[in-house]
Amino acid sequence: MSSAPPRKVHPVILSGGSGTRLWPMSRAGYPKQFLALTGDRSQFQDTVRRVGGAHFAAPLVIANEEHRFIVAEQLRALGTKAERIVLEPLGRNTAPAAAVAAQLLVRDDPEALMLLLPSDHSIADVDAFLAGVDRAADAAAGGALVTFGIRADRPETGYGYIRRGDPLPGGDGCFSVAAFVEKPDVETAEGFVASGDYSWNSGMFLFPAALYLEELGAQHPKVLAKCREAIAAGTEDLDFFRLDRDALGAAESISIDYAVMEHTRRAAVVPVDIGWSDVGLWASLWEIGEHDGDGNVLNGDVLALDVRDSYVRGPGDRLIAVLGVKDMVIVVTDDVVLVADRRRTDEVRALVDRLKAAGRPEVARHRTDYRPWGSFTSIDAGRRFQVKRIVVKPGAALSLQKHHHRAEHWVVVAGTARVTRGEDEILLHENESTYIPIGEVHRLENPGKIDLHLIEVQSGSYLGEDDIVRLEDVYGRG
Repeated sequence: MSSAPPRKVHPVILSGGSGTRLWPMSRAGYPKQFLALTGDRSQFQDTVRRVGGAHFAAPLVIANEEHRFIVAEQLRALGTKAERIVLEPLGRNTAPAAAVAAQLLVRDDPEALMLLLPSDHSIADVDAFLAGVDRAADAAAGGALVTFGIRADRPETGYGYIRRGDPLPGGDGCFSVAAFVEKPDVETAEGFVASGDYSWNSGMFLFPAALYLEELGAQHPKVLAKCREAIAAGTEDLDFFRLDRDALGAAESISIDYAVMEHTRRAAVVPVDIGWSDVGLWASLWEIGEHDGDGNVLNGDVLALDVRDSYVRGPGDRLIAVLGVKDMVIVVTDDVVLVADRRRTDEVRALVDRLKAAGRPEVARHRTDYRPWGSFTSIDAGRRFQVKRIVVKPGAALSLQKHHHRAEHWVVVAGTARVTRGEDEILLHENESTYIPIGEVHRLENPGKIDLHLIEVQSGSYLGEDDIVRLEDVYGRG
């Protein structure tokens, strides 16, 4: 271990994801990293907290632009301010995302070390993780491109593997990479585990930012050039930096492993035993969850009788009764019930593909839709009417807007609402209501110190969310 004071490491949190493998809780509009699956905080929040120590810089977050307000709200709830939140208008895999982050970092610190972390991983032993980061930072400062190898404690066929080579000179617990290996069959994986020379490929990295750019430029110069263009043509948008769509879209969608790590001579691996899971399947949550005496992991209001080795999860506001099953996954949301063989949860994506082909809205959205000002939940709908529960955060306001096809009735059930309706402005308290006619300019605000809850009844010939004409909006939406 180096005796020099540790250089500050720049965490880069990669927060993409399509929300398919942990459907129906994870969806395109609210993927798994933003869900509290293993505790009170989301995986994204846990990832940010793990790198909150004094020898870390503020995190740089790269996120899907559709999730920008979720990212901002979850950071705010942690009391953490990001160095920057960079928005991708479309996903291009990890190599371009890392190239964008590296270019932004070297502007201010040409010798920056960047720690690339997917936002959807679970790590049980944070101290061991931080010790691994220290070892990786020493190796990276010496000119290595470091990946983290997870101790392979079983013949897992769902992960790629890394075979370690010789120890790095002067590198405490860091090795050269002898080979990257694709996901093996069971027999091959058993051999890997027995040899002790292989680790699972975690997808976490620690690089000198400038060295990564140099290596990427040598292997994929067009990817690097297009990422530079995406930054140069990008725009500031409130607290976000929005990459240029055309330039980023012209970059090849490719992973860091394929683009750089499998070709460079500088690849190194730090093997770690940190209680890691990529929480990629419902079966993964069963594996890392707290089991009862029958091998079950139960979350929510669950009554399980003669149930074994199963994962059952619900929202907590309704009883889930399960009888006489084994090796099952049962997940209940507001609008979907998933029942699957626990050993086949890797096939959930096929269900999502089938639903997507059928145009089902359950693929992308929950009944609760999160917005920068709060949220709304669809309660009921029918021909020419729709009922929603709206929650507005203290001090927040919806846009000044109007609708061409619907009228709205608002009833306050908790908190205080300030309502702009045409030329009038009124305050509504609990059990008070108002009516917004079709075409009337209006705004809803919460001037209080607690959440505003109201019930909205919409009526009219068209009730889609695109029937909103925004006249003023503090969040920059059109």
